[in-house]
Amino acid sequence: MRNFDAVLFDLDGTLIDTNQLIVESFQHVFRSELGLEVTPAEIYPYFGEPLHTTLARYGPDRADELVAAYRKFNLSQHDRMVRPFPGVAGAVADLQAAGVRLGVVTSKITELALRGLRVCGIADYFPVVVGVDQTQRHKPEPDPALRAIALLGVEPGPRVLMVGDSPFDIACGRAAGCMTAAVGWAANPAPLAACRPDFWIEQPADLVTVVTGPAGGDCGSAAGPG
Repeated sequence: MRNFDAVLFDLDGTLIDTNQLIVESFQHVFRSELGLEVTPAEIYPYFGEPLHTTLARYGPDRADELVAAYRKFNLSQHDRMVRPFPGVAGAVADLQAAGVRLGVVTSKITELALRGLRVCGIADYFPVVVGVDQTQRHKPEPDPALRAIALLGVEPGPRVLMVGDSPFDIACGRAAGCMTAAVGWAANPAPLAACRPDFWIEQPADLVTVVTGPAGGDCGSAAGPG
């Protein structure tokens, strides 16, 4: 018997590698609109947070304008730079074959999230994609995870696993009553480990073991990496 009925995935940095695209999009906006130079290390803590929230920190009176500039640049580079993380396609195929319900919970707008999944060839595995435009409250609040759970038709609770690469994902899943898993390929793993997720997944194949293997799996712990 599998350990989980459903798995909810964050998108960027978890299923698909958009790390460099996100960094360059922020750098473009900060440089062209605000005259600021920022390093990747300054941007990583905001991975997983809704874009409007992040940009309002830097230009509270210009947040909508900054979001529009970010999205224009991001879209112009998106299909060229986005790719799936190695092993992800095989892992989600194995989970689907095992009868696990799969969904995406992302701080991206739904349309762009679907585009990223299609570019990476994994859209068909996810009947439910909940973007930032579908709920009034966003990560780290539980609302997007709870919406995905309802759309998947499963019961909320510890038989749902939330998988992500940022503290916002872990907080969202935990608030929704899910078990949580952090990915070892996260761009900024230190604060993620500090959240003490229920599982730490070093490789996508490890997730299959956690979800479908012996009770509790054998590939993750709340201790984080190392």
